[in-house]
Amino acid sequence: MEMRNNVMLCGKNWFGTGGPASYFCEPVSEQDFAYALEYADGRDLPVFVLGLGANILVSDDGFGGLVIRPQLKNISHKSCEDRVLVTADAGVTIQELINYCLDHRILGLEEFSGIPGTVGGSLFINIRYFSYALSDFVSSARLIDRKTFEIITVDNKWLNFDYGTSRLQEAGHYVLGATFKLRQASEVETAYARGRSQEIIRHRMARYPYKSTCGCFFRNFYDNEVMLESNGKKMTYASYYFDKIGIKGSLQIGGAAVSYQHANMIVNKGSATSQDIIAVARIMQEMVKDKFGIIPQPECQLVGFKEYPLLK
Repeated sequence: MEMRNNVMLCGKNWFGTGGPASYFCEPVSEQDFAYALEYADGRDLPVFVLGLGANILVSDDGFGGLVIRPQLKNISHKSCEDRVLVTADAGVTIQELINYCLDHRILGLEEFSGIPGTVGGSLFINIRYFSYALSDFVSSARLIDRKTFEIITVDNKWLNFDYGTSRLQEAGHYVLGATFKLRQASEVETAYARGRSQEIIRHRMARYPYKSTCGCFFRNFYDNEVMLESNGKKMTYASYYFDKIGIKGSLQIGGAAVSYQHANMIVNKGSATSQDIIAVARIMQEMVKDKFGIIPQPECQLVGFKEYPLLK
């Protein structure tokens, strides 16, 4: 495995911004991954594990450590009682996994069609689509310990999934692969699911910006963070507050702008720096704070920033 120096990250994330990684590698096996961690440990380097880069913003200064982008790509399945267990490596994209399942008449994950991400990154943030969360289907995960390099298998409960979070965000372990508990289907059911998968992708591309963005920049609020209610329910959707302050398609700094399609999505219009994106995000926070007395917090992961650049 090649260990590269000063690799630009702007071409390796969806925002298309950010500086270089001091060190960069792409392990294709568990042994490679363990070696990468040993390499970082021996040089006291911070580590960041990169998937498709769809939910991150990299500092313009880059990342002063080792970026690991897993290229472990195996997928397999086996029947287990009334279910099918599908195992996929960390570097497999969610769409590759969905396509594999549909090709083998296995259903369950098609609701996540069109969501950019790898198995590793998707477990990390527990991707969701409306009422569906990836954690609903995870049976177990194969992890490597950050410090001891021990490889362990953990169950769903250990991963401690929640809205947009998992225990993986403690950065003590990294994903090597995961097993999903799904179901076998008939040819007719599979044909319907394949059509639904394509329709979900079409819908996402028509409704949301599908490039040069991280998706929703800010997470939704928790119930205890907001007072405003509608029909007896707390208004937790961050986009509601951004819509109310009238920034959709109008707030822009440098090459970064709030999307005209979604008030909680910032897009790079072609020339943005990460600092431009941060400046837009901070103004969004300040405007919501001034009007509603609450501060949105990022769902987008900030990478390589020496100081936290947003409001807390």
